[in-house]
Amino acid sequence: MNNKSLLIPLLCFLIFVPGYARDERIDSLLQRIDQGIDNIQQYVDIREQRIIELKGQYAEAPDDRRRYDIAFGLYEEYKPYVNDSAVFYLNKCIALAYRMKDTLRVNECRAWLALRCSNTGMYDEALTVLGNINESALDEWGRGIYYYARAHVYGELAYYTRLPDMRREYDSHAQHYRQLALQTLPKYNNNRLQILEQKLQADKKFKESMALNDEWLKRVEKGSHPYALVAMYRYLEYKNVNDTLQMMRWLAESVLADVTNGVMDQGSMWEMANQLFLTGDVDRAYKYIGFTSDCAARFGSRQRLSQISPLLSDIAHRYKTENAEYNRRLRLTLVIISVMTLLLLASLLYVNRQRRRLAEARDDLSRTNGMLSGLNDRLRESNRQLQDANRVKEEYVGRFMRLCSSYVDRLDDFRRKVGRMLKNRQLEEIHDLTRSSQYKDQELDELYANFDSAFLHLFPNFVDAFNELLKPEERVLLDDKLRLNTTVRIFALIRLGIDDSSKIADFLHYSVNTIYNYRARVKNASLVDRDTFEERVKNIGTGEAGSR
Repeated sequence: MNNKSLLIPLLCFLIFVPGYARDERIDSLLQRIDQGIDNIQQYVDIREQRIIELKGQYAEAPDDRRRYDIAFGLYEEYKPYVNDSAVFYLNKCIALAYRMKDTLRVNECRAWLALRCSNTGMYDEALTVLGNINESALDEWGRGIYYYARAHVYGELAYYTRLPDMRREYDSHAQHYRQLALQTLPKYNNNRLQILEQKLQADKKFKESMALNDEWLKRVEKGSHPYALVAMYRYLEYKNVNDTLQMMRWLAESVLADVTNGVMDQGSMWEMANQLFLTGDVDRAYKYIGFTSDCAARFGSRQRLSQISPLLSDIAHRYKTENAEYNRRLRLTLVIISVMTLLLLASLLYVNRQRRRLAEARDDLSRTNGMLSGLNDRLRESNRQLQDANRVKEEYVGRFMRLCSSYVDRLDDFRRKVGRMLKNRQLEEIHDLTRSSQYKDQELDELYANFDSAFLHLFPNFVDAFNELLKPEERVLLDDKLRLNTTVRIFALIRLGIDDSSKIADFLHYSVNTIYNYRARVKNASLVDRDTFEERVKNIGTGEAGSR
């Protein structure tokens, strides 16, 4: 049984640690989104402060014209934030326009009101409001908004109806009013660009739609609320051509812009949660969909809540499935540890028997020492090396048996705890318990502490001898005399005969390239020939076998 085989049981539990690679730029954006969610109140406070200032100006407005402008500004602030308040201030605008006998603004605000209704799933109300609009009393801009509101409500009805005949009728109306809106709205109006990009995408003219999005992107401020809309459509552009990396980048940009602007109508966040769920990042998907649900409740959109509910159900089902799989792997781990314990006991018996045989051979050799002194010296050296190897094995076998016993107890405690929580249907607590990496970090720290303690017990002078091989300015100073740092731990493993960089990397949780760099840097700092440096390290403490 060699030293390398001792690492197998020590590392067997690592096969149960999940992980996957992700593009660094997207990962950075997701971390910024996480920070934005944690600090959402800060962004909401900024929007609330603007609203407070506008309300103060409204109270002090000298005339109805000024009050109308401020009320419309409050509508714009509330539009992505709280729908009921946005509707309230639109109605204020309508009442003020009536009082000013401004028919054009009355009808224009009604068109905006209809759009608010259809955006939140109130389609009957939207059609009623639109039916009360006098189209002839609108100017070109007002008609553009009116046509856009008509196109939007019919488009929504066509999307959600389950009746094919009604879908065709609604879609026909939607196409008609989209065409009128395209002809009436200003060339670079956001609503017009949105309709045009949707049309190009539907016609699969992806080159033209991307060119339009490029032009649109130039005309919005990065990080603004309109930027979030453009980024969302850019996400759709890349999704259409299956460019996963770029589509996730632009979806993250859209989400981040919404969060940092205190937006509660979180369409892109819902889509991000869905994409993360599909790629297996259930923890983050759960956090994002929960945040989206809270925002939708605050915004007051029954349409958004109906979109969120199926995804919440899917996530709950995934947690249940993953929990069952986790329990299965726990049982498998217990079986593996039990088998390894039996193998270790058998190995210990074998080692003890070999030690007794070596003792007998040593007695025989001592009786013939006078006749074969030269041969006896060589045999004594071989015997000393075997004792040293046995001492190392005995120390590590004993420590590992205690560590395995501790792991068995902990896994059994964890199994019972999870069983109780499942019985009590404490799914949220199970989620909190299993997503944390603290348990893994604690176990690794204990593993390294055990390794350091055993190694320093076996080779108490290793660090001093190791430093003697290095230049004075490159010598290692340990903060804790009882703990090794990464550099010394790498060469401690080499001293034990584990000189394969991939095995060292697996044990220390570093990349193979990192281990290679550590080894190269230390050999470059040695006082001896770098080609023989590691052989010198392997010979450190060879005279300690009889010192115990």
